[in-house]
Amino acid sequence: MAKKKEEVPAPGSPAWMATFSDLMNLLLCFFVLLFSMSTVDQEKFEEVAASFSQAFSIFTRGSQAIGDGVLISNGVSQLNQLDDYINSTGQPVESSENPEDLLAEAEKMLEEAKQAQSEEMAEMVEEAISEAGMDDMIELDYTSQYVQLTLNGSLLFASGSAELKPEAEEVLQQVGVILERYAESTIEIEGHTDNQPINTARFPSNNELSDARALSVFYYLIGHTNLDPAIIKHSGRGEYCPIADNSTIEGRALNRRVEIKIYNSLSAY
Repeated sequence: MAKKKEEVPAPGSPAWMATFSDLMNLLLCFFVLLFSMSTVDQEKFEEVAASFSQAFSIFTRGSQAIGDGVLISNGVSQLNQLDDYINSTGQPVESSENPEDLLAEAEKMLEEAKQAQSEEMAEMVEEAISEAGMDDMIELDYTSQYVQLTLNGSLLFASGSAELKPEAEEVLQQVGVILERYAESTIEIEGHTDNQPINTARFPSNNELSDARALSVFYYLIGHTNLDPAIIKHSGRGEYCPIADNSTIEGRALNRRVEIKIYNSLSAY
């Protein structure tokens, strides 16, 4: 009977050792990675985390955890908190402030800023009016939206007319200089009349008369200044916005007027 030939083992290491070596290499890389993360520059990391938080509203809570070293700097033993970290990352910071209260506060701050800007502009315009010697010709007022110049209608126009008087042009020339200097936004020209009816071929009612007067001032300003016509609005308000009693001569004289509103840069116009 022939003797059975013994099997010769394959040269090299057993197959299981290759798998074991790969596993060891992976574990080594894993721990090296953990070690490298634990020695990260905390100051630089916080700057990056803050940048991401502002840009994408993430890491609000996670960045604080990493900055304090809760997850990484203490080593692998802290990995059991990874699940809590992931779940908390990106959640908005709880605030005790009511959103409606925050909105109201923001609106209040904006209104105060607009009021302050109008007040500052009104002071400069008033100084320019005084330097031009027109204190008795132009009335100044302001709101949080605009600074308003009021010119009496009798100074600008004859009764029932929309043609500028020769003496009105000097006043409007000074007004144009003021507008060029201080107008940062929209300019609005409004014509107003009293309640005395008018019915002519050109002006069937006070609406047409007030509109034509506002348009005359508009044409003068764009023809004698460098103002952009695109920022100037004009309208006729007729008799519907009186500032005085129309039952008296004095009151009707005050109601016949042209108002020029200079809106500030924070206004809604």
